[in-house]
Amino acid sequence: MSAMQQSPRRRGRALRLLLLVVALAVAAVLALVTSNPTGGGALLVPRGTSTTKQRLNLRTVRQAATSTPLAGGHGDPQADTDAVLLPDWEVLVLLHPAAAPPGDHHNATCAFPSGASSPARSVRRMPASGRRAYSCAMPAPERRHKPPFGVPTLLIDGAPPQSSRSPPAAISSSRELLQRWSGRLVYDAAALPGGDVVVFAKGVNPRQGVNRNASDIRCVYYRGRDATGDAVVASLPAATSAQQVFRCPPPTTTDEKDLRVTLAVAGGEPIPSVATYSPAPPPEQKDKKHLVCACTMVRDVAKFLREWVVYHAAVGVDRFFLYDNGSQDGLEAQVRELNSEGFHVTTHIWPWPKAQEAGFSYAAAAHRDECHWMAFVDVDEFIFDPAWAAHQPSKPEAKSTTMLPALVAAVEPDAGQVTLGCRDFGPSGQTRHPEEGVTQGYTCRRRAEERHKSLVRLDAVDASLVNSIHHFELRPGFRWERSRHARVNHYKYQAWDEFKLKFRRRVSTYVADWTDPVNHGSRDRTPGLGFEAVEPAGWANKFCDVHDTLLKDVTTRWFGAGFNGRRGLGPPTHHSSSS
Repeated sequence: MSAMQQSPRRRGRALRLLLLVVALAVAAVLALVTSNPTGGGALLVPRGTSTTKQRLNLRTVRQAATSTPLAGGHGDPQADTDAVLLPDWEVLVLLHPAAAPPGDHHNATCAFPSGASSPARSVRRMPASGRRAYSCAMPAPERRHKPPFGVPTLLIDGAPPQSSRSPPAAISSSRELLQRWSGRLVYDAAALPGGDVVVFAKGVNPRQGVNRNASDIRCVYYRGRDATGDAVVASLPAATSAQQVFRCPPPTTTDEKDLRVTLAVAGGEPIPSVATYSPAPPPEQKDKKHLVCACTMVRDVAKFLREWVVYHAAVGVDRFFLYDNGSQDGLEAQVRELNSEGFHVTTHIWPWPKAQEAGFSYAAAAHRDECHWMAFVDVDEFIFDPAWAAHQPSKPEAKSTTMLPALVAAVEPDAGQVTLGCRDFGPSGQTRHPEEGVTQGYTCRRRAEERHKSLVRLDAVDASLVNSIHHFELRPGFRWERSRHARVNHYKYQAWDEFKLKFRRRVSTYVADWTDPVNHGSRDRTPGLGFEAVEPAGWANKFCDVHDTLLKDVTTRWFGAGFNGRRGLGPPTHHSSSS
C-alpha cells in the first residue's frame, strides 16, 4: 500500500489521540475546580433559581451528618433572589430578607431578559422566612422564547435612590433561571419552636395517601452564594414524610443566620429549592392561649369576610388566621376595617397553587402556642347549633356560655378532634349574590348530610401534620369525637355568578380542578355540572330538598336584616338547667 493511501489512516489515529488528550485535560480541570481545599469532594446544591446540572457528592451527603462550614458567607443579598413560574404565566419573585425595601406596599416592575416588562405587585412577606414576595405576569414576548426562562430584574418603586438621578432600586439575579412549579420543588421551610424544621416540597409524594418513607429522604442544608460556590453544611435524615410536608432536624448551630434547605430523595439528586432556613427566634412571652381560633385559606373573598368573622366571633372564636392564596379584591382593606372594630384577624400569604393541605399543616404547627383549638372552616361555612334558634342574644363578654367554648369544654381530655356534619345549601332561587349575606340569602339545602369539618386540638396533631383539609391525623392517645348537636351550614352552591368563579382553580393538592376531565363521579364534583363554566339549566333552583331558615332567623335576630354586623350584639346564652 502506498504512503499516500496510509496517510489518511495515520491522520485519523492522530486526530482521535488528540481528542482523547483534550478530553482528559478537561476532566482534570473539572476535578480541580470542584474539589475543596481540604481534599474532600465539594458538595454542590442547585441554586433555587438555577437549572444548571450541578451535582451533589451523594456518597458524602449520605455519610456525613454534619460538616464544618467553609470560609466565606452570604453573597450580596440584593442578588440573592429566587423566582418561580406558577400556572397562568404568573411569576413569583422572592427576595432575600435583607434585600426587602422598607414598608409592605412597595410596587415594582419585572424586567425580563428579552427586554419586555410587566408591573409587579407586592404580596407582602412569606409567613415563615419573612422574605418579601412580588408577583408579576410574564409578558407575551418573553413567553415566545424557549424555556428555560431567565429570572426578571425587579425594579422597586419608592425605594430610597442612591442619588437624585438614580433609577428605581434594582434587585437582580443575573444568569439565574426560573424554577417551574410544574416540576419537583422545595418551596418553603419553617423552623418551629423546639428546633424542628418543616420543609414543604411538591413532587415527592404526588399521590394522595401514598407517602414515601422518611428513611428515603435526607434534609440538606447549604449555603447560598459565596466565593467558593454553594456548600453543604449538614445532611440529616428526615423524621416524617407525608403529602408535601417533611419534618427535619435542624442543622448544628453555625455562625451563619441564613442557609438554604432542600431534600435528597432515595439517593437521588437534591430537589431544586427556593426555601431558606433561619433558626427559630427565641419564644416570645405571650398571653395565655386563646381557647378557640379559626383558620381558612382564601382568595378574593373580601365581600364575604365580614359576615363570617362577625358571626364566628359572636359564637366564641377569639382569633382568625387567613392564608391568602392570591387575593386581588381589597382583602387587606377589609381586614384592617375589621381589626379597627375590635376583631382579631391576621393575614398570611400562601401563594403556592393547589397547596391547601400544606398551608393547613403550617398553620397547625405555627399557631400551636397561640390556640388550644382551631376550627378549619371556609368562609362559606358557618358553625351552628340548631338548639340555639329559640334563645335571645347576650352581651359579647359572656364568652364562657357561647357555643364553641361550651362545645370544646364538654369533650373528654383524650378527644383531639371534634367533627361536625355539613349541610350543603343551594342557590335558593338567587341569581346574584344576596345583599343580605349568605346566611340570610340562601335558605334551601340538600337533605343528605355531607362530609364533616373539624375543630382540632392543636396539641393533639400528629408530628407528620398530615391532613385532608376536613380533619387531621392525631397523635397516639387521642381520638375523634363527633358533635351530637353542632353542625356546619355550608353555603356551597351559590348564585351562578359566584359559583362559576370556582372554575379558576381549586386549592386542594389532591382534588382535580373543575376543568380537568377526570373523576366525573367524585364527591368533589357538583352533580349535573360538566368541566366548563357553563350554567346548567335551572341552576337557581337546584339542590333544594329542605327549606331551612334556622340560621337566617338567628342572624337576623342577632345582627339585623341585611347582616349589618353590629359589634354590640352577641351570641345567645345557654339557660341553666338542673337534673
